[in-house]
Order: sequence, then C-alpha cells, then structure tokens
Amino acid sequence: MFKPQVTRTAWLYGTIAGTVTILQAMPYFFKTIVIICCLTIATESRKHRKKRWASQVEQPKQGSPIIKRIPDVTKTRAAKPDHLLRVDDHDFTMRPAFGGPAIPVGVDVMVESLDSISEVDMDFTMTLYLRNYWKDERLSFRSTTNRSMTFDGRLVKRIWAPDVFFVHSKRSFIHDTTTDNVMLRIFPDGNVLYSIRVTVTAMCNMDFSRFPLDTQACSLEIESYAYTEDDLMLYWRNGADALKTDEKVSLSQFLIQKFHTTSKLAFYSSTGWYNRLYINFTLRRHIFFFLLQTYFPATLMVMLSWVSFWIDRRAVPARVSLGITTVLTMSTIITGVNASMPRVSYIKAVDIYLWVSFVFVFLSVLEYAAVNYLTTVQERKEQKLHQKFPCTCGITGSKTMMLDGTYNESDINSLAGFTPTPMITPDKVKQDRMVVHLSIDGGTNLQKKRRLREFVDKGFFKNTHSIDKYSRMVFPASYVFFNLVYWSVYL
Repeated sequence: MFKPQVTRTAWLYGTIAGTVTILQAMPYFFKTIVIICCLTIATESRKHRKKRWASQVEQPKQGSPIIKRIPDVTKTRAAKPDHLLRVDDHDFTMRPAFGGPAIPVGVDVMVESLDSISEVDMDFTMTLYLRNYWKDERLSFRSTTNRSMTFDGRLVKRIWAPDVFFVHSKRSFIHDTTTDNVMLRIFPDGNVLYSIRVTVTAMCNMDFSRFPLDTQACSLEIESYAYTEDDLMLYWRNGADALKTDEKVSLSQFLIQKFHTTSKLAFYSSTGWYNRLYINFTLRRHIFFFLLQTYFPATLMVMLSWVSFWIDRRAVPARVSLGITTVLTMSTIITGVNASMPRVSYIKAVDIYLWVSFVFVFLSVLEYAAVNYLTTVQERKEQKLHQKFPCTCGITGSKTMMLDGTYNESDINSLAGFTPTPMITPDKVKQDRMVVHLSIDGGTNLQKKRRLREFVDKGFFKNTHSIDKYSRMVFPASYVFFNLVYWSVYL
C-alpha cells in the first residue's frame, strides 16, 4: 500500500547522494557557483508559488469596483419546462376531462388581409391569426415568479390541442418564415392559448345575375374535425368582439362592407352534430372599372353605328365598312368580358347590356341593306318608265333645270315665276338627279315659292330615302329608353 511512497523517498536520497559525490569531485570555486545558482532558483520558485495562491484566495475589498453579481432568479429554473409541466406523466392523446362534459374551446380571429377574390374559381384567399383558448389541468404548474410560459410549435405536438379545420377550404398553410408562426402560451392554472398565422383559400358561392352591379356574401367556416358537440364546444370567445380586422384590409375591385360572426350546428348523418363558427363578410363590386372597360366602349360603338344614317346611300363602301367594324368590335368586347367569368348557365346583367347593344349595331347594318335594296328596286322602276315614255316635247314657254337635291333661297326666288312639272331625261336616269320642267303659270309669287319649296323638299328627301330619315330618330330614342330602364333596374 505504501510502496510508491518508499520508492519515491529512496529515489530522492539517491539523487542527493549522487549530487554530493559530484560536488566533492569538483574544485572549490565551481562548488560555490553551483550552490549559489541552486539557491537563487529555489527562492524565485517559492515567490511565484506564493503569489499564485494569494490571487486565488484573495477576497474583494470593501468599496472595490469588482463586486460579486447576485444571480437573477427570474431567469433561472430548477428543471426543464417539460419536466415542470409533467408532459411525460399524462396521456395527451385523450382530451381534457375525458368522460366528462364537453370541453369549451374559445376562438377569436384577427384578419390580417383579404388577398384576392376569384370569380372564375369562385373562391377567396384570406390571411388571419387563429387563436384557440381552453383549459387543461394536466398542464398546470407552480410558479411564484412567472405568470405564464411561452413555447413554439415543438411542444404542440406533445400535448392535446383542438383539431379545428376550415370547412370548404381548397388550400391552406401555416406560415414558416423565418420560423413556424405558431405560439403556445401556458398559464399556471392550466389555461392554454394556441395561436397560428395561416393563409386559407376557401369556396364562396357567388351569384352573378347582377354582375358587375352585384354584391357578394362569403364566409369562412371553422369546425372541429373529430369531436362532436358532446366532446368539444366551439364558441366565439368575446362574442362580436372575437373578430377583428386590420385597418389596411382592402380590395381593388370590391368594397368590403361588413365583417360579422355567427355560429350554428352542422349535422353529418354518419358522425353527428358539430359546432361550426362562421366569419361572414359582404363585398360590393366597384362599378367604375367596368364603366370604363365595358359600358362606355359598347355605348360608343352603338353611337358610331348611327353615323351611317347620315352618309349618302350611294357611298356603299363607307357604310358597309362602318357597319362591319362596329359589329366586330362589339363581338370582341363580349368575348373579353366572358373570358374572365365562369361559364354560368344564366344571364348576367352585363350580358343584357352588351347583347342589346350588339343588336342595335346589327340592326344599323340591316337598315342599310334595306335602303340599298329599295333604292335598286326604285331605279329599276324608273328605267322601265323611261323606256315607256322616252321624251317630253312641244311645251312652249318652258324652262328646264337640273336639281341635285341642294338649293338655296336665291334658287327659289329665281324660279318663282314657274310651275314645277317633273319629266324624264332621255339620255340617262339616275336616282340622285331630278329634271324639273318648269312652265310659266299664273298665281302670286308667294304661292309659287311655296309650291316650289315643297317640290324641292320632296326631291331632297327622296335622295336620302325615308328609312334613313326615320332611323336617325328611332335608333337613338330606343337606345336612350333602354338605358333608362336598365340602370333604373340594376342600380
């Protein structure tokens, strides 16, 4: 047992004896130098050892700037949080108070943004903060310094939490930038706050019968997936105040009129009754965009089609090209509107306006077709009349004048002493030119002027055709009446 100590002592004595033997063999002068060096080294080694031990046991003096810090007990804990909560001591696969009454779970929502509304897919996208409140006595703990403990999403997977989901949702996800946006806060009495930031795309049944002058009502529905009303009772935590919205929530195409909450019971034939919470909101569409992109262009195309009524009926290329252009433009407007809409089986308000406008444009084309046809028929009749009566002759004191449908007061005054009598020219017959045979007749100058004016007016209206004359009044009046009825019904 003491063998190592005896060996070390024998080695020390042997070393000393060897050193003395070497010193005896050396001269006296060298002996003195070696002894002095050894004493110096031993002295310096002892001083260094004393300083080191003194620095280790030295205590700070009173008033010294180096003061020992007192540990902050609020930032220290005696055990790990899961040990403090005794998570491993309970079976959290069962709901709190299993076998007893239904556990109440309060819900409140903070709507961060309403991202988009899709008419084609009939859905909406919303980003919100969903918070659940319940009490689980298995998570209660003793604490004198902390009112609550806050954790991230890692602890949620180890305890019981309500299995709420969004009914009629198409897509949803929990945000994870820069970390999972999940917060769990546990209070000493067992009350739990569970908050997540989620974006959900849900279905919205829209009615487009009044589009784009419509108002849509959508809702986001929250429900427990597994627990019926006998096991879990969902409710809005603060009633009407359970739903809050960010002040910056807005949409470019809609005006958000109202947010409100409701709750109902939902029944499934195979599983039973469930509590369901509703986030309802009403959207009214802005009309100004559609006025600029749809209604104004359609109205201008209809008005442009009326220009053909003032164009000479002989200008066939001008009137035909104008009619075809307006018809094709209306077809393009109708196609563009329907491309951004779902294929519904009922008529929308915008369809009524566009198709009625299309009918007006199409009728203007048919009007010129009728005018052109009647003009051709009339020319054929005059050609037959010319072949039957080739000339007029033997009228003394007569004067012949060509009128193209344009005249002024001086022309009438110069012809005041003549009586108008129509005749057929023997060389060429045209619809746009009249040959007036004027003969001297009795009567006052005023009567002659009146008769001449009536005759020339008949020739003028004959050149522009009566259908064009009536269309200039009937088409605008009918379209104005349609607009009055349309906007009074849908606004």
